Amino acid sequence: MEKGSASAIESQQARWIWRTLSNPGVLTVRVARSIYRFFITIRGLGSFALITLGVILTKGRVARRVVHPIIFQQTARAGLRLLPMFLFLSAALGWLIIGQTVSWLTRVGAMNYLGTVMVIVVVRELGPLLAALLVLARVGTAFVIELGTARATGEVEGLEALGIDPVHYLVVPRVLGLSLSVFALTVYLIIGALISGYLWAFVQDVPLRPSDYFRQLASSLSGLDFALLGLKTLGFGFVIAMVTCYHGLAQPLRLEEVSFATVRAVAQSVVACVLLDAVFILIYLAS
Repeated sequence: MEKGSASAIESQQARWIWRTLSNPGVLTVRVARSIYRFFITIRGLGSFALITLGVILTKGRVARRVVHPIIFQQTARAGLRLLPMFLFLSAALGWLIIGQTVSWLTRVGAMNYLGTVMVIVVVRELGPLLAALLVLARVGTAFVIELGTARATGEVEGLEALGIDPVHYLVVPRVLGLSLSVFALTVYLIIGALISGYLWAFVQDVPLRPSDYFRQLASSLSGLDFALLGLKTLGFGFVIAMVTCYHGLAQPLRLEEVSFATVRAVAQSVVACVLLDAVFILIYLAS
């Protein structure tokens, strides 16, 4: 009976997709609605981000004894608790990518390009983006669920009735904590991956001394790399916190809608991080 109902639903979905694709008018309307919802979401996220920045600048010293411990708590939650997982992933990343790259460059006699390859692949691109996506999966989803549940059960309205700004109490600590955590975890991930990569290359009997390896890395890094790495990681944390808090807090939700809001927040956070990463790639190319 269940198989029959499942097949009926699948056939209805297939007929609906076929009718949509075969009717240009319906397809155009749906595309237009998707574009309209996209711009509405961008406007809402922009307004929410401006409000949050305004609260950070104007209420930085308000209720410090209450807000500052929450910031430390969110930083420990998004950073310190994830550190063991990131150390394991840094070792795995060094083994899967860096060790193989060192071995391959040795075979083709291109060891002079080792530092450049490591900086481009690990420091500039893979390390920051991987750290941001992992924090999104572990912490960002929890933000949507917590704030969405608080909104659906009336806790947010209760804070407003007590004269407490929900953005100052709920959003600002998560934004600051997540931004600092992504930055710190990215640094640990990159350093661990570079060190473990050389260790795996050493196990493979690659004729490369540690001094030569780290000298090439140091010569390939510049002040711009450190500056953009800090800005990128802080930007990833800010974007993830904004999107997840927006979908959890700024939307009028019911409890059954929290799961759908979580899915939307994750998808939009990934897209936003990729677009932000593309902006930094253009900055690297322009410099």
